[in-house]
Amino acid sequence: MKWDQELDAAGLLCPLPVLKARKRLQSMKAGQVLRLVATDPAAVVDVPFFCQESGHSLLATADEGETQVYYLRHKD
Repeated sequence: MKWDQELDAAGLLCPLPVLKARKRLQSMKAGQVLRLVATDPAAVVDVPFFCQESGHSLLATADEGETQVYYLRHKD
């Protein structure tokens, strides 16, 4: 999947991955995609909930070894 920016939140615990993603998305344009890399086990719940509450789209998720990858599209 193609993305515009990447945020490496590996090693950070809840709520930091979501807080950093929110801050990064604020600086992005509508329709752009953020690739978020996280290792926090709570991210599997936190990231989809954040997207639902904020209006951003969770396009896809993937496991890459010990990390989870999330693709978030900035709300239009």
